[in-house]
Amino acid sequence: MPDHVLTIALSKGRILEQTMPLLAYAGLVADEDVQRTRKLMVTGRDARGRALRFLIIRAADVCTYVTQGAADLGITGRDLLLEHRPEVFAPLDLEIGRCRLCTAGPEALVAKGLPERGTHIRVATKYDRLAAAYYRKLGLQSEIIHLYGSMELAPLVGMADRIVDIVETGSTLKANGLVEETTLYEISSRLIVNPASAVTRRSMIMPLIEQLREGVAQQRRNREQEA
Repeated sequence: MPDHVLTIALSKGRILEQTMPLLAYAGLVADEDVQRTRKLMVTGRDARGRALRFLIIRAADVCTYVTQGAADLGITGRDLLLEHRPEVFAPLDLEIGRCRLCTAGPEALVAKGLPERGTHIRVATKYDRLAAAYYRKLGLQSEIIHLYGSMELAPLVGMADRIVDIVETGSTLKANGLVEETTLYEISSRLIVNPASAVTRRSMIMPLIEQLREGVAQQRRNREQEA
């Protein structure tokens, strides 16, 4: 690929559907349906007809692609930025993919309140650093059990006392007899930029950021009118 082609890393999954209207508002159009194609790299054009390419990858990998310079920009969740602290710029909250990072546990256990300071607690999560920091702040000795998914199962089989995970509606927690305990962070998707690209491709990237900012503002106005 020519090195002048702007590359944007997009997260697979539910967030992709919310991302596409913002990209369209900014004049960024893929040559095929990125939500249906099995390709991992799709070409496209910006509003001025300049070539683009979109990488369709796992949300957890977006930061890596942008940090390594394989993508100039990316869209990823605030949770991953907080956990991994990648060396990227995050100039814009896209206000999509809204959820929260919470602690949760079995209803009966949560009802008793937090253990006393110094107590050992087992926590299942994929947010090892954030979870450890939270419980350390409370004076608890946390044993972090790293899982990639299905966190809710860990307390059910006695493997963990609490979980730290993303919660959107809370229906999965409820279905598994768990309840939210504490919200650690409000989460939404952010636009991220590779620092080198921000300098060398400033003339392309800065207008794009402003167009996306206008798109976010328009979507916000639409939500307010519908409320």
